[in-house]
Amino acid sequence: MLELKNLTLRRGLKVLLDQASVTVNPNQRVGLIGKNGTGKSSLFALIKGEITQDAGDISVPKHWKIASVAQETPALAVSALDYVLQGDAELQAFQTALAAAEAANDGMKQAEYHARLEEIDAYTAPARAAKLLGGLGFSQEEHAKSVKEFSGGWRMRLNLAQALMCRADLLLLDEPTNHLDLETVLWLENHLANLPCTQIIISHDRDFLNAATTQTVELANQKLTLYGGGYDFYQTERARRLAQQQAAYAKQQAHIKHLQSFIDRFKAKATKAVQAQSRMKALAKLERIAPAHLDSEFSFEFDSPAHLPNPLLKLDKAALGYGSSTVLHDITLSLESGARYGLLGVNDSGKSTFIKALAGELELRSGSITKSDKLNIGYFAQHQLDTLRDDQSPVWHIQQLSPAVREQEIRNFLGGFNFVGDAALQKIEPFSGGEKARLALAMIVWQKPNLLLLDEPTNHLDLDMRHALTLALQSFQGALIVVSHDRSLLEATTDSFLLIDQGRLKPFDGDLNDYRQWRLAQENAAASPAASVQSQNRKDTKRLEAQMRQEKARRTKPIQQKIDQAEKEMAGLTEIQTACETFLAQEDAYSDENKAELQKTLAKLTETKVKLTKLEESWLSHQEELERVHAEIEAQFPS
Repeated sequence: MLELKNLTLRRGLKVLLDQASVTVNPNQRVGLIGKNGTGKSSLFALIKGEITQDAGDISVPKHWKIASVAQETPALAVSALDYVLQGDAELQAFQTALAAAEAANDGMKQAEYHARLEEIDAYTAPARAAKLLGGLGFSQEEHAKSVKEFSGGWRMRLNLAQALMCRADLLLLDEPTNHLDLETVLWLENHLANLPCTQIIISHDRDFLNAATTQTVELANQKLTLYGGGYDFYQTERARRLAQQQAAYAKQQAHIKHLQSFIDRFKAKATKAVQAQSRMKALAKLERIAPAHLDSEFSFEFDSPAHLPNPLLKLDKAALGYGSSTVLHDITLSLESGARYGLLGVNDSGKSTFIKALAGELELRSGSITKSDKLNIGYFAQHQLDTLRDDQSPVWHIQQLSPAVREQEIRNFLGGFNFVGDAALQKIEPFSGGEKARLALAMIVWQKPNLLLLDEPTNHLDLDMRHALTLALQSFQGALIVVSHDRSLLEATTDSFLLIDQGRLKPFDGDLNDYRQWRLAQENAAASPAASVQSQNRKDTKRLEAQMRQEKARRTKPIQQKIDQAEKEMAGLTEIQTACETFLAQEDAYSDENKAELQKTLAKLTETKVKLTKLEESWLSHQEELERVHAEIEAQFPS
């Protein structure tokens, strides 16, 4: 087991751990969580023996092999496959020793190392390495490409594959989902769940943590606290403690009230019904998870856009690509104000290409794009961080957008992103990736966009900042398109999904669970013709179901309107009938002084009953027509 006892760890003058203790048992999969800067990566360095503690004890079994992801990748000429194989140190050592024995013509040593290689299943190693590369999104052709030919993000994937190749006793993963797309994250969490080793994973992706871990260790207030479950379990336990504090409870209620006000205003409006439903889901989540973030330093929201034109932009038969290569074909989309889309698609399907075209950073190869003259785009992509000036401060960056605004107003705004005190005025050169991502987001929020294009906005953001961003996006009044591997963010901030598949853009009819099943069916289809037929059958069924829903809506809507109108009139006439019968039930209704009123009431009652009878007949006729139409449509679209 891995055991830390009364551990104290300092980095410079900062105390990261003070008398902290925790025990990790063999084969446990532990999520290590904590705010940025609390010392999670330093704890990994301590476990790996790269630094030493200031006090206390750390015990790692001597025979344990430790694997972790390298943070740098030199520009090597070695192939991607061979680079991954280097992750198996035993394999490399035995192969080197075997080569030496062969050179020395030492038959005994050759036999020994062949036996050793057999024991560690060395002859299947290339196939295992290829499977890892495939799972992490590398095509078969890319296995032979040299490491130096890949970009930085893809080299990080190679480093991850190399770490997974090691037959480790302890696997340390620091933010493994950064630079991965949703499909690769899904593959990785399944792969980790099947690895027979102890794992400690630093991540700010709660869905990934829930799927990949079985215990949670929180690093907070210089202590390590072990929770006996995944991230949801940790949230519930911590929320229970925080919710007992009155101040925390009051802040949570303010968040709930904010969402509830939207629901109350718009749930009855057809044009806002879907958005209201998404806020209701968000409210259900918020009531469970908000307490875990109540001590967050982040609090911001998007101001109402100055204009909300409709549509914001339109793409008509657009083709997108680079150089001589066309990535997307025949893209047609009308982006309405208030639309909230999650953009799905496998790695390299063209999601970022599509977002760049909408943002105006990529010219169309053909077709047209029409933008409202009131369109104001807020675009976040990873390369946005490269546009920041390292020699300038957060305040300076906002001042470039609004030179006339007072510095104090800017500092107040930046405080919501936890740029407070000197941090708002210092150069951003020493800032972490997370801090720079926060500044890039702050610059977008400041400009009050009416269209947000977010391409993996949560990379480098910790859980509290992700939660603050989720809350802000839920209240955003403009249109939104998000690419993210953070499923919680997608589910809480979008109302529907667009899918890029085989160079085409189309609506995806379903939620993220449906998408996961669809992807699994695709993968199975690639391996099995029978599964392919099954998958096609499911696609055909879903298509027919969607067509049936559209046909039902088209044909039944006018009938339903007649039924609703008849029910409304019948309710009014029933009230009149009740009032007449109430009067006639009174004894003095038949007195001489009420004779005129009696005659009038009797005539009114007779007239009302006649109208009611006709309406009831009409209502029944409409109901029969509705049932007949339903039957016709179901016959037209047999299951």
